[in-house]
Amino acid sequence: MKSDNKPDVCIVGLGYIGLPTAAIVARAGCHVHGVDVSQHVVDTINRGEIHIEEVDLDGLVQAVVQRGLLKASLSVAPADVFIIAVPTPFGPDHQPDISYVLSAARSVAPVLKQGDVVILESTSPVGTTEEIRDLIAHMRPDLKVPGCTRETPDIAIAYCPERVLPGRILEELAHNDRSIGGITPRCARKALAFYKLFVRGTCIATDARSAEMTKLVENAYRDVNIAFANELSIVADKMGLDVWEVIKLANRHPRVNILQPGPGVGGHCIAVDPWFIVASAPMETPLIRTARGVNDGKIHHVIGRADALIAQHPKARIACLGLAFKANIDDFRESPARLVAVTLARKYGERVSIVEPYAAQLPNEFDGTGAKTIDLDEALEECDILIVLVDHDIFKVVPLAERADKIVYDTRGIWPDQPKPAGEAAPALRLAS
Repeated sequence: MKSDNKPDVCIVGLGYIGLPTAAIVARAGCHVHGVDVSQHVVDTINRGEIHIEEVDLDGLVQAVVQRGLLKASLSVAPADVFIIAVPTPFGPDHQPDISYVLSAARSVAPVLKQGDVVILESTSPVGTTEEIRDLIAHMRPDLKVPGCTRETPDIAIAYCPERVLPGRILEELAHNDRSIGGITPRCARKALAFYKLFVRGTCIATDARSAEMTKLVENAYRDVNIAFANELSIVADKMGLDVWEVIKLANRHPRVNILQPGPGVGGHCIAVDPWFIVASAPMETPLIRTARGVNDGKIHHVIGRADALIAQHPKARIACLGLAFKANIDDFRESPARLVAVTLARKYGERVSIVEPYAAQLPNEFDGTGAKTIDLDEALEECDILIVLVDHDIFKVVPLAERADKIVYDTRGIWPDQPKPAGEAAPALRLAS
């Protein structure tokens, strides 16, 4: 690391985490070289523009590019600190795929020099940081690699996952606490010194495997708790109860804090990370596996209820409100709303319209369905059935006067004053997932 304490940084992966991280690190005064496999992404960033939606990110990227602190490329460049922030998906059998991580490590290994720090930020199965260590040791026998030598290592290798909420990424990258797991305690200290350049939250040193597991546990915990809320919503449907009213009343207990149900669980964290734990210990994780099944099953429950509602109104025009996996973002990864909407579009074709204020066009899977994208005002004027799949702020503020005559299936509970459909037996109820 340089004597001025401002290292050159190379970040591999310029997506939803990599680009905001690059911008934050550049803002701290480091020269950042960003790497991505997409020429479009590289060109966009080098113009001072962004390819993703995130609050305040556009202005920050423009500023650090203009100052010469951030540039993007298709290839890795020498640096003092290397951050790997690439996707870690899972396959059809829910087995984690770390091929992108290992590919990034292969691209970094040839340019490593004595004193460099390699940090994995991608959410990964326990042991992945050690696999990076072994790969580097194999590719660079000239380097003393931590955990593979009894001498003082030439480089440091650590794991430091992000803990951010889309829509608040820049703020949370700077202010949230970080768990920094080193291959050795010395590695953790080296990585911690780097993060203290731009993180105001508490940085806690631990070992790499504990840090990897901590990240997975955080999201599995949330998945299990959401599964309880989603299962309650299915029970409430069966009993003709308003699940949001039940949860609101239950949460008045001083030691109860039930989360809110929805059409499932989406995103590249909560819907994915629990499977990494299951894959590592399949016989020891019945609760985590069951929670995943409940949350995935909720998607099909919503599709079934929506389908039954549409069948009762064979000429009604349908608007699906939202495709993102959560409110007020443009991220559709693993989105239950997206799956519900495309399933209905494939069945009902031109009768279905999609309202998604964070999408300029529909994803490719809607091609050939006949579904179209419209704005919210058009949906309120033209459509008879409104299926609320995402709780975007713009949807929440629609007054009752503009939807009182609509048939509403509200999977997010954003319109508690919506009149119940004619003929619904239970008093003061609306269609609620």
